[in-house]
Amino acid sequence: MTTRTSQPAGGALLISEMKEFASFPKATQRYIRRSLDVAYGRSDPTVIWARDDVEVAAIAAQARFYKQVDHLRMQIPDDSGLDMIEPFLGMLVTLAAFDLGQDRLQNFASFRFLYERLLGAGVRPWLPAAFCAAAALPHLHPDRRRTLLQSISENAATAPGWSTREPVFWPEWVEKVDVAAAA
Repeated sequence: MTTRTSQPAGGALLISEMKEFASFPKATQRYIRRSLDVAYGRSDPTVIWARDDVEVAAIAAQARFYKQVDHLRMQIPDDSGLDMIEPFLGMLVTLAAFDLGQDRLQNFASFRFLYERLLGAGVRPWLPAAFCAAAALPHLHPDRRRTLLQSISENAATAPGWSTREPVFWPEWVEKVDVAAAA
């Protein structure tokens, strides 16, 4: 666990984010950690996360899509100015469509959790639109589209404002401890 701020994280905030992460299914937790490794080059994601050739290919595809993350981070519109929507939102929806197509982010909460860490707090106002657009695309099975679209609450979709506080909990791979060797 690490924080990405120079100031100490408020304990309650950190614990809240840790609890939220712990509430996600194990496959979602794994995908979020892998995604952060791919996006930030924290380790070699293929060595740590690939269990077979299919996952090697998925990680390689994810790395190609995630090359856009730095550019997206710099393109986040400061306000709701319509002149910046097309280049930013188009790229964000494409990235979101890839991640939702991997079938590991089960709802808006897990999507938001990942994207706040990928792009920062400034992306929060744009996440409901990007999620809904990506979740409605035809590359997803109709039942999956329904489940995803039903997972966004009315409050999340119609929020009058968004926090500018950056996330403080950044989940990482933790090596398993051999209990027999540790004793």
